[in-house]
Amino acid sequence: VQLQASGGGLVQAGGSLRLSCAASGRTFSGSVVGWFRRAQGKAREFVAAIPLSGGSTVYGDSVKGRFTISRDNAENTVYLQMNSLKPEDTALYYCAARAPRLTVVRTDPNAYAYWGQGTLVTVSS
Repeated sequence: VQLQASGGGLVQAGGSLRLSCAASGRTFSGSVVGWFRRAQGKAREFVAAIPLSGGSTVYGDSVKGRFTISRDNAENTVYLQMNSLKPEDTALYYCAARAPRLTVVRTDPNAYAYWGQGTLVTVSS
């Protein structure tokens, strides 16, 4: 499966962006899709994840209440709506998918088998 992340850009603090993660090659069905980010000089951080067959979404503590992850199974796309952006949200954002039939949401990036190329989000103060 190939994942294509898009939607990054430059936004002022307090603004919003919506990231998209589109899959090709196979469907997402029966899997989990997550978003991670890596800021310059920092470790990769879990942002959010969603099980594609139903179930609860999970968010990292730093984005709870501001970011929303959603899915469109018909379009094979997962979205990350980011509101009330802060300069500390500046990072390269990656989407990732767990292997098929692994339906438990995990926050460990090592649990994800497929990764997109990343899209850069820059939040100015």
